[in-house]
Amino acid sequence: MSTRRKTTNPMSPPEAIDPAAGPLKTWREGFWRRFLANYSDPLRKRRFMVATVGLVAVIGIADYLTGFELSLLVFYLIPVCMAVAAVGWRFGTVTAILSVTIWLFGDVAAGERFTNTFVPLWNGLIALGTYVIVVWLLSSLIALHREMDERVRQRTAALSKEIVERLRLEKAVLEITERERCAIGHDLHDGLSQHLTGTALVAQSLGAKIALRSPADFLEVKRIVDLIEQGIEQTRSLAKGLLLAEIRRDGLATALQELALKIRGQFHVDCEFTCNDTFSLDENGTATHLYRIAEEAIRNAIRHGHAKKILIMLTINEGKLVLVVRDDGSGLPSPSVRGDGLGLRIMAHRTAIVGASLSIDAPESGGTCITCSLPLAELIR
Repeated sequence: MSTRRKTTNPMSPPEAIDPAAGPLKTWREGFWRRFLANYSDPLRKRRFMVATVGLVAVIGIADYLTGFELSLLVFYLIPVCMAVAAVGWRFGTVTAILSVTIWLFGDVAAGERFTNTFVPLWNGLIALGTYVIVVWLLSSLIALHREMDERVRQRTAALSKEIVERLRLEKAVLEITERERCAIGHDLHDGLSQHLTGTALVAQSLGAKIALRSPADFLEVKRIVDLIEQGIEQTRSLAKGLLLAEIRRDGLATALQELALKIRGQFHVDCEFTCNDTFSLDENGTATHLYRIAEEAIRNAIRHGHAKKILIMLTINEGKLVLVVRDDGSGLPSPSVRGDGLGLRIMAHRTAIVGASLSIDAPESGGTCITCSLPLAELIR
């Protein structure tokens, strides 16, 4: 049993239709996208034009058969709306005129007589005006919906491109960081370490001369030489850690084992590594990123959690390579204490670059458990 404290997932492009918006809204938005996608199909327009005219004729026949006392004027809105939605406002206007004409002739043919010829003209104009307003409103709504849909599509494409570019830049920054880390390591090993070695040799030569005249002063010089040699060892240790710029794709387990040994010797904590599977990654860079994630997790456990025992596990479970770093420390501090959490964000970026998922849990027994899962597609067993 564990309590989930924080989960960091790789970024992904936004979906065109939000599945959490409800099935009705999802279906409606999907229908409009399919409908507007075929809006300019000429064959489809012709079919709808024929269907619309046929529907007007059917309604006109029904209007004639029901007599002039029962008006079916409202039903003519169906083909009018179909004409606007399927073809356009111009054909919708033509359909409206055709509908009003058939309605008037149907009533006259059914036996309706007007004492004033102005009355049918007035009724036709009122009906036509109503239809024209409907045509205008519906065409405006469709145009607005098409414009909004196009904006959403463009924005989605822009966001997807921005996310891809951001991931590319993050990967480039991490690669530059690795190169600079390697360059600093070379400078420490070939520059400062050699300089300190030369200084130690000069001090030893000076101590040999002083030993003949003043044994007490020789002890002081020997102490200086010892401090310089300690500095040389520390410099070489730092250089070795920095020069680990890239791990071979089949050398992750070995590198993590060496990391555990280094942590035990450097920080005097119980750090163990276990791995019961053999595998190879798709490329060397993936192994390096996983190593750096484990390294950062261990540093956080020591720096923030004051852990005394750290366990590094590397296993293959359910088609995934799972890297687990668990400690017995005090857990992650609050954001106000640990600052902006740069280490956690770098871990999340590395996870996103290799296509893995990262989770940070707070077990009930205490401490922190960081899990990084890499899909089997990235592995070669």
